[in-house]
This record gives sequence, structure tokens and C-alpha cells, in this order.
Amino acid sequence: MTIRLGEDAPDFTAETTEGTIHFHDWIGDHWAILFSHPKDFTPVCTTELGYMARLKPEFDRRNTRIIGLSVDPVSDHRKWVKDIEETQGAAVNYPMIGDDDLKVAKLYDMIHPNASGGTRTAVDNATVRSVFIVGPDKKVKAMLVYPMSAGRNFDEVLRLLDALQLNAKHSVATPVNWKQGEDVIIPTSVSDDAAKQKYPQGFRTLKPYLRYVEQPK
Repeated sequence: MTIRLGEDAPDFTAETTEGTIHFHDWIGDHWAILFSHPKDFTPVCTTELGYMARLKPEFDRRNTRIIGLSVDPVSDHRKWVKDIEETQGAAVNYPMIGDDDLKVAKLYDMIHPNASGGTRTAVDNATVRSVFIVGPDKKVKAMLVYPMSAGRNFDEVLRLLDALQLNAKHSVATPVNWKQGEDVIIPTSVSDDAAKQKYPQGFRTLKPYLRYVEQPK
């Protein structure tokens, strides 16, 4: 199936390193990051999962749960986490889905639907380095897809999450390379009169369609 922004994130039941989960129930009233990787015991994925373990406190502060996935069994995940901790200096502290039947990967269009679970090749796995950000309303807020050879920038995922949460709370937009604490953009759907009421402290107008205001608290 095709996943689209703003649509409901497909629900599923899966086995993880922390037991069976029902995805929507697991999210609860949190935000969620579902990220997949091609295969256990591979170099790029090892660095990625270790880094996400180090970033987890930042996601916790943002009321966000993180969960990994690969098309390998949970038993392999449990063996691999020892290597991750040894080489990356961080123990995996979030659940990892064992998707050896490709159920979730196909549901989220992470892998070619005709790929074989038993005889996977690098080509079969080429699309399985995806990131989905899901809101508490269980709708897909953002998606990222990387090739096998390029490790993801999870700092960017965190930055994107900040922008999405700010938009959800204050209905503002964020400019290029925006970071926490920097000025944001007033959407064109908000008139000047409405902006003056909403932002009595004032805002900067560079063009009628480009207006900056301090980041709302």
C-alpha cells in the first residue's frame, strides 16, 4: 500500500524485543518514530541504532516513543544488541520489531511487495531504511527514505520532530534550516490583522507572504 502524509498510520500487531505490541495502543497519547533498517549485523545499521539509543532521552523529552524494525527475527535482534553496545557505546533502550514475515515492511511500503523473506538480496532490501513520524492522532506527519549505503542523520529527524510539534501546537511554519529558539514563519493563511492579534509583540514583514515572528513558547 502507499503511505501518504496526513493519513492514518497503518495499525499492526508485532513481536518486538520488549514483547508483543499493538502499534496504535503502543503510541497512546505520544508521538512516535518508526524507523526501519535493512538487516541485523550490518555496519551502517549498527551505527544508526547505537546513535538512536543515545538520542532517546531527547525523544523522551518530546513525548515521543521510538521503535526500530528490520526483516529479521526478534532472536537475531537480541543477539545483535550486544554488538551495538560494544561498538557504539550505547545499549539499545527501545523496542525492535522482528518483521521476518515482511508484514509491517509491506504495510508501510518499506520493501518491494514481491521480495522473498527467505532469500532476500541486497536489491530486495534497498528501500528498507525508512523513517515515519506519527502524531498522537495516529496520522503520518513525515516520512524519510534513505538508500542502504547512506546512514541517516537522526539529528535531522529530531529537528523535524521539533518543527512538526511546534506547528501542531502553534500553527506556524519553519524556515530553511530552522532550529529550536529561532524565528518562525507566519503562514500565508493568517492575515496581517489576525497576526497582530496573535502576536502583539510584533513581527517582521519582508514580503507580504514572508513574515517572521519569535518562536512561540
